[in-house]
Amino acid sequence: MKLWGGRFKNKLDEKAFIFNESFSFDKILYEVDIIGSIAHVKMLSKQKIIDKKSSNNILKGLTQILNDIKQNKISLNEKNYEDIHSFIESKLLKIIGNDAKKLHTARSRNDQIALDLKLYSRIKINETKKNLLLLLDSINNIIKTNKKTILPGFTHLQKAQPVTLSHHFGAYKEMFNRDILRLESTLKRLNECPLGACALNGTTYNIDRNFTSKELGFDRPTKNSMDSVSDRDYVIEYVFNLSLIMMHLSRLSEEIIIWNSDDYKYITLSDKFSTGSSIMPQKKNPDIAELIRGKTGTIYGALMSVLSTMKSLPLTYNKDLQELNQIYFSSIKNANESIFIMSEMLKEIIFNKNIMEKSSYKGFINATDVADYLVKKGVPFRDAHHMVGELVLLCEEKNLTLDELSLNDYNKICKNYVKKDIYENINLRTCVNNRKCIGATGENKKL
Repeated sequence: MKLWGGRFKNKLDEKAFIFNESFSFDKILYEVDIIGSIAHVKMLSKQKIIDKKSSNNILKGLTQILNDIKQNKISLNEKNYEDIHSFIESKLLKIIGNDAKKLHTARSRNDQIALDLKLYSRIKINETKKNLLLLLDSINNIIKTNKKTILPGFTHLQKAQPVTLSHHFGAYKEMFNRDILRLESTLKRLNECPLGACALNGTTYNIDRNFTSKELGFDRPTKNSMDSVSDRDYVIEYVFNLSLIMMHLSRLSEEIIIWNSDDYKYITLSDKFSTGSSIMPQKKNPDIAELIRGKTGTIYGALMSVLSTMKSLPLTYNKDLQELNQIYFSSIKNANESIFIMSEMLKEIIFNKNIMEKSSYKGFINATDVADYLVKKGVPFRDAHHMVGELVLLCEEKNLTLDELSLNDYNKICKNYVKKDIYENINLRTCVNNRKCIGATGENKKL
């Protein structure tokens, strides 16, 4: 069944039909399409645009189709349908007869697909938020149980200063909290109902857009019919939000991959989230983290694709908009799966705390604390900085750490400013705990 055709003499070329169809991917919208149609029919009946008997018949048929699809009595794997809208309407015609032909009164596929996409986006944004909250639960558990676990903090992938594992994961907590705020902001902006905009300029029927808006859980109807059918800002926003989420996931994945390597061994990945090699029997690969990192690029590509599609579209609806949908659906699926699998993987990671702490004694990560010690003894910071640089060179010559350097060696360079208390002041745990300013690593602060 086509939703158009009266002015055409010839059939659409078979290859052109295949090229044009969207049912193969927009069938994912079946539930929101039916929910939108139910609200539309209720409004048509309320406004006496169609009679009560017809509306009840349509509502009964739509409900049956929804249930039948969910119970696999109607297959979504059928072919020869242009889109999900023609699929639903053709099934309705078979079930209830000619009353089905009244369903599309005072509606266009343009505002119908705009509505479907908004309803679908709303569901999926909440799903993404739910997955992020699960991920934050996993991160919060790591934070709570590792407040005293010391490891090196890095800049330029060089050991820099000591931090706690709790503080390290606190950084990711901040990232994913910001992601949730962005999703909520997008959700607020998209929550205006486009139904009733019709093709592009509304309708001559006495429809009640406030009714359908409220029925479908929107805050209000959209204000401009032309914008209503051509707006895909929320699609771009959501994919942008997903791109940022994936960037954060990719950064975390990168650290998991590095920490899992033989040169680090900071963590041990669970067998549940690792794979092996077909030729090297000793290998245990962090493939799940690598796939998350890889999928990030795919979603970046989707963002550029949707932006490029929209950049030169004149008002109002253009078929180019159909191209957004497949990319959009795929991006949402990949991102939601990535967030969820990361939350599960983090639950199973073993942190090799002894290796982390042992690694912290290499790389002079308490050098800044030596400089701070000298400053507190009255040495200007720039002079202290220079002295500590010389101390590091001396340590490298003697193959010692700053903790192992003798008082005599300290004072050859530091002009007798150094006393026995230096060793307590540059102890790694002291280095961590003494940083108690807002946002720092000190263990007394709230996380």
